[in-house]
Order: sequence, then C-alpha cells, then structure tokens
Amino acid sequence: MYADNTLTPKEAVRLCALGTLAQSKSPMRYSVLANAIRHFTSRITGPSLDVMGTSVELLRYEGLVEAVTGTGMEDDAELALTEQGRQELRLLMTASIRSSASEFNKLIVTLKFRFLNLLNPDEQNDQAELLIEAAQTELARIEDLRAHHADDGGFLVAWLDHDISQIERNLKWLFDFRDRIKNNGSATT
Repeated sequence: MYADNTLTPKEAVRLCALGTLAQSKSPMRYSVLANAIRHFTSRITGPSLDVMGTSVELLRYEGLVEAVTGTGMEDDAELALTEQGRQELRLLMTASIRSSASEFNKLIVTLKFRFLNLLNPDEQNDQAELLIEAAQTELARIEDLRAHHADDGGFLVAWLDHDISQIERNLKWLFDFRDRIKNNGSATT
C-alpha cells in the first residue's frame, strides 16, 4: 500500500483476484481466474501492463490461494481462497480511497462496490463513508480550480461546472447508499 493506506495497482489486481475467488461458489481454474481479472480490470482502465503485473501464481506462492487440483498455471490448477487470502481480502477492501478521478482510482472504487457484500454491515458503512469523503475532497478540489479560473475566457469553466454537477450527483447517490446500509443493515437490500 501507499503511505496514505491506499492501494497500489498491483494490490487492486490482488483485490480483484481474491474477491473473485471469494464470490465463486467453487474453486476456479487458473486460466478462468486470470481471464476474469483481465476482463474486469481492462473494462475499467483499458489494457494496462501496470495493472496486470500481478501474477496469480504469486498469490499461490504467498499462501493467499491454494491449488485444490494440479500444481499451478502449467496444468491449469483449480484454485481456492485460503484463510490468509480472506484476511488479505478484508485488508484490501478496507483500504482508504484517493480522491482523484483517475482510471486507476475508478478501478478501486468499482472493485469495492463489486465486493462490498463480502464485508459486514459496519464495514460496509465505513466504506460508504470513505467513498463520500473522497467525493467531497474531489468536489472541493474542482470547485477551487473553478474559482481560480472563473474569469478566464474559453470553455474551462463550463467543463468544470459539468464535473461539479456530476460529483454532486454522485455524492447524493453515495449519501442515499450509505443511508440504505444504515437503515437496512446491508447494502444489498
């Protein structure tokens, strides 16, 4: 993790791999898991060697997944999550969120929503609060930029107004989402 307790690109892929295994009803073949990770991450960030740098084989070596049949990628082993892998998944899911609007940050937020149901209701609420805080920080940053360039000619202010409007809509949705978690005890109801 970075010093601010946010995920690196490799940890985002690790989160995707461990969460995918955790949601699976049965062990997954190495090739199926690798394809699932590649498909999901590339649909959010586009093809990226930086994001796909983590090997599923490394997860096995670290004891986060185990082969229940076969020995590894060479024989397309079936993999399952270990208890250590479940602990690592929880650690990755509860990491902080940066307030930037980068594609990589979008991947992390999307992964959190994808696997949020794996956390208990209190942890789900904590993650909703982190998402709200990140959006509020992003809004303050864009509003400051807009104020600084309010008298500039051109189209920047109109574009920033568009961004501000989107962030405000996202914040409203996040507040409603958090309230559903608080009122229902789960984000999935």
